[in-house]
Amino acid sequence: MQAIRFHQFGGPEVLQLDTLDDLTPGPGEVRIAVKASGVNPVDTYIRSGIYGPRPFPFTAGLDPAGVVDAVGEGVTKIAVGQRVYAAGVKTGAYAEQCLADASLVFPLPDSISFSQAAGINVPYATAYRALHGRAHARPGERVLIHGASGGVGIAACQLARALGMTVTGTASTAEGRELVLREGAHRALDHTQEGYLDGQTFDVIIEMLANVNLARDLAALNRYGRVVVIGNRGTIELNPRETMSRDAAILGMTLFNVPPDELQSIHAALYAGFENGTLRPVVGQEFPLAEAAAAQLAVMAPGKLGKIVLTVG
Repeated sequence: MQAIRFHQFGGPEVLQLDTLDDLTPGPGEVRIAVKASGVNPVDTYIRSGIYGPRPFPFTAGLDPAGVVDAVGEGVTKIAVGQRVYAAGVKTGAYAEQCLADASLVFPLPDSISFSQAAGINVPYATAYRALHGRAHARPGERVLIHGASGGVGIAACQLARALGMTVTGTASTAEGRELVLREGAHRALDHTQEGYLDGQTFDVIIEMLANVNLARDLAALNRYGRVVVIGNRGTIELNPRETMSRDAAILGMTLFNVPPDELQSIHAALYAGFENGTLRPVVGQEFPLAEAAAAQLAVMAPGKLGKIVLTVG
């Protein structure tokens, strides 16, 4: 099989297409014949070494979708031939095959394509936990979603609208703002414009770039408001009094901290949303597996429209 691996930390140029032996699932594992793999900002952080040591060579990718073609001893929940996605992998997802714990492999509704499914785990689970698990968002509240035209942002728009919130999303392009409105936002703002919030205030803010926006976010919160930080690329200076005067909270989150039972609950809720059509992953760009470096550059570029996906096979 072929897989995208890196043999040292660095920029996208360290990603290389290697030929490896086929994988064999162990007890409790399934092997997925990967059809599509999601590309996420966290993939670039892992590749650059921000998330700590890795055993080299390391196969990239966290979000596979495909067909189960082998199962290990003791696996009864998932059968060979099922269309699935995984919420965690034991081997990287930028590959023609990957191994995953059977408990983290979930069936796909027929209405969801493999490319769409590659945009489920990180984007939708992140958005769901940010809104429900961290912000404890409630129907009727006002939510601001920064960078709403990307994979996580679109998921957050759809989930917040389904919850009954009043949704405002931001995007840097006219095309992005049209997409944000189409996917559930009541209003779409251009975050490249000075004063784009125009005095609006919110109960919940979903923050994709905290080092740029967090100080402004705090000033835009209502009393008891919450900011959930799910993306950041540097440091920022804050005035803590902005939190004191509002009894406000700054909440961080990462999927790596989600307990197993909560993860199962999240994906059960997401399956229901995909099955009934409330949730609809939007694929913005597709790259062949061999062009993983270009895909990682695209996922970090401003103005993304939907999910970046690698197609496999």
